[in-house]
Amino acid sequence: MAAGEIIRLLSAYIARSGEAELPAPVIRKDKHHILDTLGAILCGSCLKPGMLAKKFVAQQGGTREAQVAGSPIVATAINASFAMAMMAHSDETDDSHERAGMHPGCGIVPAALAVAEREGADGSRFLRGVVAGYDIGCRITQALGVENIRRRALSLHGIGSNFGAAAAAASVMGLKEDLVRYVWDYTAQQDSGKYYWVRDTDHVEKAFVFAGMGARNGVTSAILVQSGFTGVADVFSGEHNYFESFSPVANTEFLVDGLGERYEIEHTDIKKFSVGAPIQAPLDALLILRERHGLTAANVQGIIARVPDDRALIVRDRNMPDVDLKHVLAVALIDGDITFSTSHCYERMKDPAVLEVRNRITLVGDPELRTAKIKRGGIVEIKTTDGAQLREHVELVRGRPGNPMSDQEIEQKCADLMRPVLGEKRTRSLIARVWNIEKIKNVRDLRSLLSAP
Repeated sequence: MAAGEIIRLLSAYIARSGEAELPAPVIRKDKHHILDTLGAILCGSCLKPGMLAKKFVAQQGGTREAQVAGSPIVATAINASFAMAMMAHSDETDDSHERAGMHPGCGIVPAALAVAEREGADGSRFLRGVVAGYDIGCRITQALGVENIRRRALSLHGIGSNFGAAAAAASVMGLKEDLVRYVWDYTAQQDSGKYYWVRDTDHVEKAFVFAGMGARNGVTSAILVQSGFTGVADVFSGEHNYFESFSPVANTEFLVDGLGERYEIEHTDIKKFSVGAPIQAPLDALLILRERHGLTAANVQGIIARVPDDRALIVRDRNMPDVDLKHVLAVALIDGDITFSTSHCYERMKDPAVLEVRNRITLVGDPELRTAKIKRGGIVEIKTTDGAQLREHVELVRGRPGNPMSDQEIEQKCADLMRPVLGEKRTRSLIARVWNIEKIKNVRDLRSLLSAP
């Protein structure tokens, strides 16, 4: 493309996105991800990263622009988006986009929600802002080159949530094309995140890199421009441009490829289970075999769980129950299911019954699963006490775009996450309002449902 064409197309898309016509399947998928992220936010408000974020924001003061969900705090849009994003990735509950190498919802939905409150926007504009955020956040990392960014030990999550949150905020604000150009400028200047987040054992820095930082920076970019800040009108071409500094081998045109025709939210996974991503497929496989063959802890002699070899280390012998594969499978075999509470119970990591089953499980990093056409699959092989050999290979775990969760499954997951914070009545009311979000004239009307003591 000619110099200046990418930023023109990108900025024009965002400028008209708040009122764009969206296909019905995209709107439905969008509601799934909004609900899923609100569930992650409310659940995360009670976990360490979320509680620290609430404490931080409560000390900041400032204009009361947006509700911090899961709390009584009404803060600036910047601080509210930061806190809710930290909550949304306080755990392994939020969505993910495989090809983009990031978790989009945890940074983008809080940004769109906080800015929608600040602006007094209606539900339709909020909904469309989320779609725009996914489109840009999930394209920017692919344009830069996912493996190229990983080789440089930079964080795809920080980059994607930064640009995605900025796009969502600018869309909800209804910024014109010439102003959106400056939003990319300030967003690019704030791009950050280093891959050493993997050494964080408390999930606090991880929540910051994956979500909190990006939501805060993206919303800041949009508000700076709305406030009159000007800058470089084209950061994607010319001397020392963004792509040149971050990834000289970037496929720059991918950033605008299919805009308005291919929606990245439709290619985003929703986790059926509130556990680490590499655990999803083997857990699904185990539960399938358990139901099909009447398996119990008493009649299983041994289990081999196979995951892609580049993901095995992430879920091997961890000190957090929801990201330790052998622990999760042991609990699932005993209980017959996995809920948020059972997958997050630290006490059960010391339970002799769970430990005994855990010792029968072998985790294998399988190179063939890493190179398979369909990524993130998992295999479970079981030997029963009567000598039977059982095997289940789950390629498309429930919740992936090729095997999507139903409305009822989304509701069930979200209710499980929301109910401990909101109670049954408000949980059902919030879910119903999101299903009909186009009818909401002002997103601030959701405050009474989102707040908590």
